[in-house]
Amino acid sequence: YPSEFLMQKITEDNQIPVHLHVSVSLQYVAGLKGRALVEFFHSNIAEVENEELRHLMWSSVLFYKTPNVEVMACVLLSTKAIYFLLDDSFIHADEHQSDFWNKENSDCENSSFHLSCCFVLKLNDLQSVNVGLFDQYFRITGHSADHIVTCLTRDSYNTHTFIQQLMAVLSLLARTPSPEPVDKDFYSEFGSKNTGKMENYELIHSSRVKFIYPNEEEIGDLAFLVAEKMDGLTNLPSLNILLYVLAFQVNHFEGSAQNSSSLQPKTLLLTSSDLFLFDEDYISYPLPEFAKEPPKRDKYQLADGRRIRDLDRVLMGYQTYPQALTFVFDDVQNQDLMQNLTLDHFGE
Repeated sequence: YPSEFLMQKITEDNQIPVHLHVSVSLQYVAGLKGRALVEFFHSNIAEVENEELRHLMWSSVLFYKTPNVEVMACVLLSTKAIYFLLDDSFIHADEHQSDFWNKENSDCENSSFHLSCCFVLKLNDLQSVNVGLFDQYFRITGHSADHIVTCLTRDSYNTHTFIQQLMAVLSLLARTPSPEPVDKDFYSEFGSKNTGKMENYELIHSSRVKFIYPNEEEIGDLAFLVAEKMDGLTNLPSLNILLYVLAFQVNHFEGSAQNSSSLQPKTLLLTSSDLFLFDEDYISYPLPEFAKEPPKRDKYQLADGRRIRDLDRVLMGYQTYPQALTFVFDDVQNQDLMQNLTLDHFGE
């Protein structure tokens, strides 16, 4: 251990997404290759001696306790736990959550050391994994609010690969088998399920961890929500969501020393007639079992919406992935121009 193939794969995956800024400590981790990376894992991160590193992924993450702070993390999957090596800026981003993070080492701030927080979720504590729409993100749920993390991969391939690796590692866990199911009669078996609402697709792994996938109704609910935002929409059945993607909206700040830009996470929806940007809550839904009250905000909040027929041009950047797109819309205040011309020229 480890095999050459595994070391090569982990080295290839150890690349920070180019559009996201990370601290010096994580840049150091991203510079490690092959055996050096595995040795770093065993000497600095691993909690027990005989655990094996199986998968590495860079992703933005959200914590249930700090739902508004998206932070870059190096996610390491071993045969014992999932480790989230976090950007140290996260610790200072949300001061009132300081009890969530152990601040013992804060006196080292001015030294030459670059510290990172490592959040550990043991596989034995894992209860369920919720996969988001079109595999754009997934949420890992443990036994308390401290143990809920969403990985915003924004990439179906990365999500799929991580879920596959996680299932493989969970298969190695020795858990006590579930009690044998009690035989039920026909009426009790089918009578209690008639709630009128279709549940999400659940796959219960042999380790008793639930993998929950969205069903078609989620897209239907989303289409209905979009229809509510579109005034005067008459043909609701023909409304189809053509594209759902987690993206960033670029906000430019001019006048500073160098024209800087910030990336605002948004959910982009494209229908046959409109383009929408939503602020989506990726961490609170579906409600965890221990939640006493619903979240403070809705899952989807409309940030911007424009008609496709007002789209003037699309500018494409020529840099490598991720690609930048600029949508330029005609700035027409009144949506139906001809009607207003008629009023102007022919009186009341």
